[in-house]
Amino acid sequence: MLGIVEFLHQEQDQTIVHVEETELSGVMMLRPRVHEDARGYFMETYNETEFVRATGVRERFVQDNQSRSCKGVLRGLHYQVGNNAQGKLVRVVAGRIFDVAVDLRRSSATFGGWAGRYLDAHRHAQLWIPAGFAHGFLVLSDLADVAYKTTAPYDPDAERSVHFADPEIAIGWPTGVTPTLSARDAAAGPFSEAELFP
Repeated sequence: MLGIVEFLHQEQDQTIVHVEETELSGVMMLRPRVHEDARGYFMETYNETEFVRATGVRERFVQDNQSRSCKGVLRGLHYQVGNNAQGKLVRVVAGRIFDVAVDLRRSSATFGGWAGRYLDAHRHAQLWIPAGFAHGFLVLSDLADVAYKTTAPYDPDAERSVHFADPEIAIGWPTGVTPTLSARDAAAGPFSEAELFP
């Protein structure tokens, strides 16, 4: 049986991440290469060189966040403005979610559009959401641990939100799950009043 160092050396020349475009320009689904055997698995959750090679995105991540949420919890739609606008690289450590990005860039051909993807701890896919998008997710498993890297630190003064059920955006959230919201998210304003990006 291979030791972990020998196993990694044997696999080092193979593609580490596969990228799929979404319906929103700039938002990408990343599928890291997972090395599995009888002992379990190993994967690189982030490799700067491979991230740039695969996506063409050159960003510096400055903060890592992780949340745990119960089934039905809906967090979002959140974003930050100004110098602390955040790009996010989102993945699920445990459980399953429906993850959503909403385009808030006025100059974008997909302005006001949304993209949603299922992320779970079994498939290990990640969603890259650049600055200029609102982000939210709905928990579909009993518990979900969600981890994400950000390109700017959390700044409460820069934080904004849009209501998850805004009819103008009309996100197709999964049915059969009653959303549980924080007071702040329940009181979020409509898309028509959102502070937007150029």
